[in-house]
Formats: sequence, structure tokens, C-alpha cells
Amino acid sequence: MYEWSDTDLMFRDALRGFIDKEITPHVDKLESGELPPFDIIRKMYTTFGIAEMAREGLEKDIAREEARERGEDVPASSGGGGGMGAGGMGAILNCELAGVSLGLIASLGVSIGLAAGTIRSRGTLAQKKRWLPELVTMEKVGAWAITEPDSGSDAFGGMKTYVRRDGEDYILNGQKTFITNGPYADVVIVYAKLDEGDPSVDRRDRKVLGFVLDKGMEGFTQGAPFKKMGMNSSPTGELFFDNVRITKDRLLGETENPAKGDGKESAKESFAAERIGIAYLSLGIINECLRLCVDYAKNRKLWGREIAQFQLIQLKLAEMEIARINVQNMVFNALERSAAGKPVSLAEASAMKLYSSRAATEVAMEAVQLFGGNGYMREYKVEQLARDAKSLMIYAGSNEIQVTHIAKGLLA
Repeated sequence: MYEWSDTDLMFRDALRGFIDKEITPHVDKLESGELPPFDIIRKMYTTFGIAEMAREGLEKDIAREEARERGEDVPASSGGGGGMGAGGMGAILNCELAGVSLGLIASLGVSIGLAAGTIRSRGTLAQKKRWLPELVTMEKVGAWAITEPDSGSDAFGGMKTYVRRDGEDYILNGQKTFITNGPYADVVIVYAKLDEGDPSVDRRDRKVLGFVLDKGMEGFTQGAPFKKMGMNSSPTGELFFDNVRITKDRLLGETENPAKGDGKESAKESFAAERIGIAYLSLGIINECLRLCVDYAKNRKLWGREIAQFQLIQLKLAEMEIARINVQNMVFNALERSAAGKPVSLAEASAMKLYSSRAATEVAMEAVQLFGGNGYMREYKVEQLARDAKSLMIYAGSNEIQVTHIAKGLLA
């Protein structure tokens, strides 16, 4: 049975100390958008040596790949860039930060997990050398752009952003929206439909390609951050592409071959990882809600008694604990399978996302209710947790679309 190791728990305690000192005092500025999250993330990476581990891990993996290209027999890549993206410590990082500033860990997860992760899994050796060293250390911020104004859940079929060939280059036009880190990203993974000039080919069936763009490219505009209900410490915005010229060295995998360069498969890999990550974030919110509610129930008095003595309050706490156990077991199962080399399928990841996000939202709303009038005030943390939790039911694919993926897995 999986459980947190002693090393995991030591890291958790040290991380909590960092959060108390370096993050909690700045939550108001993070939540207002006055303070982007990236400098705090970089300080955390430096404090815990994550940046150095990531740099060393990436160098080793690149050396392996170079040796493999020379025809040498070398072990497989360790993956992840050598940082803290996987395993117990990675899960703890997600859980602990979600309880204090969900947007902060969302920005980190997109930059490291989706942007850098996509280049690691789909990029050529040259592309990895070009973009990963600064991404895996958070020196540069990454974004991952697939969602559009008219294609959220129908990400591939409804996609209107397109590229057309122009000699050896591509010309990119279109728009993306709800892009985490979009307003400030230095490197952006963009998915677009290939327009080959044949009007008889239904746009829904056209090939999807992935590209790597850099901030400041001519014709590439990054919109201002949106004002959101929750997850406010993570900047989210629109991206606009007006005849952006893209050289072939920016095409993921530098090939249109479906076996290596297919954008749909690249995105689907990221979907599974992102949805598993939602379970980690949900566990963090549930843990923090339960901690706050237990403390409040012990100290808040009505009619001369602690409200913890009332059976209805006990029922709320008990149901929160049941949700915590269930979501933690999902997280442990995913960690155990990852360590064993048996990855969670997209359908299973969708099930994890659907259940855990729903559980986190229900727990957070019950926490507001338990706090009564105080829970509705921004002075009390549960108000922020409730707004943040709701985003998890929409983020990484709405819960309604998860049902479709789960059913497809069952009926396949």
C-alpha cells in the first residue's frame, strides 16, 4: 500500500515553512493580480534546489539521447527533466500549494507539465536543447494553447486557428483563449489545423500540428489577464496570431508524420497528465478546508457549547474526511502505478478528475456553510477556497466532457 515516505513528509514540513514565510504574506497581492506568481515560484525552485535538480536531470537525459543517436546502447530517459514533477514530492508540492494559492500551482503546472512536458515528449533533440534548459528551471515561463472561443470541450473538431504552408515555412492565423500564463509566457505551445488548400476536406478532419512560439514574434500578440471568479493568482488570457511566420524548426518533432508529429496525440498525452494533476489539487483544497473547519468547530461557540459538539457539524466534518480519504486513495493509486510503469489511461484520468473536482467543490462549499456568515467574508480563507475549487470542475476539460471520455473507455 502506497503512503508518504519519511522524505516526502520532511519535504512537506519544509515546504509548509516556506509557504508561511514567502507565500501567505503575499496572497492578497497574488489574488488581486498585482503580483504575478513567477518570482515566488523561482524563489521556491532555488530554495529547495529544484532548479538545479531539473537542470542536472535534463543534461543527463540529453546526453543519453545524444548517445542513442550515435548508435550507443543506453538506458531510457528518466523523464521529467530531473525536477519534482512526478512522485510523492511532486504530489505534495501540488497539494500544499493548492491549499494556499491554487493559481500559483496552476501556473507552475502548465509551464513545467504541459509546455516543457510537450517539448520533452514530442520535440527533437535540437528543440529540447533550444527551449528546455530555461523552461525546466522556470527561468522562462511556458504556456500551452489549444482552447479557442468556439472550441472548448470540442477542442479538435471546432478548432479554427490554422496554418498554411509557405515554402519551407508555415503561416499561422487565429486566436486562443483561457490560456494559463498566456499574458506573460515566454514560450508557447500552439496547436493549429493544417489548411492544405483543399476545400473538399472538412475542417473538422484536418490534421492538427503543434508549434513552439516565442514571445515577441511578429504578428503574435498576448492579451491582458482576464478577471476571474477564482484561481486569481494565475494569469489567464487570450493569444492572437496574425500571419505569424513559423520556420520548420518550430514544428514539434519537425515532421508532419502522424507517428511523430501528430498534434492530437500530443495533446491527448497532456490531457491525461493534466487531469491526474486535478486530483492532486483537489486533495490540497480538501485538506485545507478540513483543517480550517476542524479548528473553527473547536473554537466557535453557540449557546455556550463548541459547535463541534453538534451532530450536524460532526456530519459535515465526517463527510469531508470521507472525501479526503477517497481522493487521497486516487492520488496514491496514480503514484503507485506511475512508479510501476503502468500509467493511468485517459479514461481513468477523466474519472479521477470528475470525482475529485466535484468532491473538492462540495467540501469547500460545506466549509463556507460551516463558517456561516464568516465563511462568506474574504477575511476567512474558505471563501477563496470555494471559488478556487469551482474552477477545478471546468479547468482541464469541463466535468461534462469527462463523462464522455469515461464512457468511451468503458465501451471501447
